[in-house]
Amino acid sequence: MAWNPSQYLKFAQPRFRPAQDLLARIDAEDPQLVYDLGCGTGNGTQLLALRWNLAKVTGIDDSEEMLGRAAKEQPLITWQQQSIAQWVPEQPADLIFSNAALHWLPDHADLFPKLMAFLAPGGTLAVQMPRNFGAPSHTLIAETIRGGHWRSRLEHLLRPAPVGDPIFYYELLAPSASSIDIWETEYLQVLDGKNPVKEWTKGTWLKQFLDPLDISERLAFEEDYAGRVELAYPPQPDGKTLFPFRRLFMVVQKKR
Repeated sequence: MAWNPSQYLKFAQPRFRPAQDLLARIDAEDPQLVYDLGCGTGNGTQLLALRWNLAKVTGIDDSEEMLGRAAKEQPLITWQQQSIAQWVPEQPADLIFSNAALHWLPDHADLFPKLMAFLAPGGTLAVQMPRNFGAPSHTLIAETIRGGHWRSRLEHLLRPAPVGDPIFYYELLAPSASSIDIWETEYLQVLDGKNPVKEWTKGTWLKQFLDPLDISERLAFEEDYAGRVELAYPPQPDGKTLFPFRRLFMVVQKKR
């Protein structure tokens, strides 16, 4: 899926606040080899490089568009274009960091133990994923798909919520972990602009359903979804739109 960095960065502050919150909970004194999986435009990668300025920090992403933006703004960081589903580190990592990326990958029961195996003894896995798939912002995408003539072309793209509950990940990671910190935060995002929730999802989850359509159908689909989502998230009297958004965090240290 080709990404649009400008669309994604319309809401840069609320998108990257979770990366800051995740970073604040990492208790790693001197990691030497650090990877940012699904680094996107590299905002979170930059935070890693600033905190551990002696580490080798590498941002991994499969989007040429996103990495082009990252490399332009942070040329001193190593950027690697590769699918994170196929990624294997050259040597065991001290820190694997991933902000809002792993929900795009299937089979977490296999993925997360594999990531733990990529860590050096005592290394840290730090992950944030959205867990907002039951909210109207996302359920109305499915409603729009099933309510239009594009149903036959798009319905096969729908899938169950890709992120499990906290207990699922605890049970998955506990056998190889010396410590596990898992928590959820629901941010009340205060957004500006016309129908900002539609614009938010257009930069991420909605995009996979717009891309298969031709231009006229894409506009019709977006208009249909926009009408539904604006009713679910009406503007406040001050013109702001409130968008509650739940995210799952985990910081896991591997056994030595």
